[in-house]
Amino acid sequence: MNWQTAIEQSIRTTKANIARFGDKFPIVSEDGVHYHLLDQESWTEGFWTGILWLSYEYNKDSAIREAAAKSVASFKSRLERNQQLDHHDIGFLFSLSAKAQWILEQDEQAKAIALEAADVLMKRWRTDSQLLQAWGPEGDPENGGRIIIDCLMNLPLLYWAAEQTGNPEYAERARIHADKSRRFLVRGDDSSYHTFYFDQMTGDAVRGGTHQGFRDGSTWTRGQAWGIYGFALAYRYFRDPVYLETSKRLARYFIAHLPEDHVAYWDFDVPQKEGTERDSSASAIAVCGILELLEHLPEGDPEREALRRSVEQSMESLTNNYFTAGDGTEEGFLRHGSYSVRSGASPDDFVIWGDYFYLEALLRLHQGAPGYWYERG
Repeated sequence: MNWQTAIEQSIRTTKANIARFGDKFPIVSEDGVHYHLLDQESWTEGFWTGILWLSYEYNKDSAIREAAAKSVASFKSRLERNQQLDHHDIGFLFSLSAKAQWILEQDEQAKAIALEAADVLMKRWRTDSQLLQAWGPEGDPENGGRIIIDCLMNLPLLYWAAEQTGNPEYAERARIHADKSRRFLVRGDDSSYHTFYFDQMTGDAVRGGTHQGFRDGSTWTRGQAWGIYGFALAYRYFRDPVYLETSKRLARYFIAHLPEDHVAYWDFDVPQKEGTERDSSASAIAVCGILELLEHLPEGDPEREALRRSVEQSMESLTNNYFTAGDGTEEGFLRHGSYSVRSGASPDDFVIWGDYFYLEALLRLHQGAPGYWYERG
């Protein structure tokens, strides 16, 4: 497969989208063609900015760089206004925007923005229950003691902040949260819960559940993908083999439950039949996570070949069957992503995080560029 062609087709779409989107941010499509656009108000804005930085990193196009830097300025404004930051997705927002600019350009203002964002994420820490609360204000009766598997991808902002500042507290709290996620979100058969509830006062485990999966005990495929990638990144920072093994377990389960075309349905437990929604974004995330995992596995690991083959099979299927290939009318990269099938929100559409992770996967395969979750070597 010629990944370079797919990269250049994606960047062609991105350049057209810069003019179409202006100062706004895409989140999901609602007609299978055009993205719905937002101001700085959701958890997803970083993915568009991340696409811009990935594109600029590849071709050094000054117009793309200008759009990316302008976008980062809007994240600075969001911090100053404290606008829609009372949630745990600060890492998704700022790792792919301000931290990305720091990694690529060593821009000190961008670094300061990202470090301030890490401090915002630290405000989600709940001392009594020893976790980073996903949603809602402290003491919220429904969500006050709730974690979700997605948060594993927000923790790299804290790992990075510990490295940059020399303050170990960022990493210490992130590690406690990662350990709790491993213990309670990952099930014995290597599947995962989407969310888990704890008593807010004592930290005692209450129950697993879901927010976007088929049912509480099912395995939401995007959540499983977040886990593959998130635990591989935890291993990169802490070098604790338990994280590497957990990432591998989750990847093994993900691969074993894929359909014939190697692109996931939206939940592994939903009846897989004609008309059942896929989630191409889950497969794109899983590919990035498995590529990260492969970087850490020894050459003699018996599962390396199967993991690498799964990456190639999924990427070939995404590219041949789901990718828009630079089509001039479609604003997304990957068709058949799902935001929330459970709630009927864009169940079969473009989703901007799917586009981001697809482009990250292409760049990892083509030139080893790993995205912006950690400092380059």
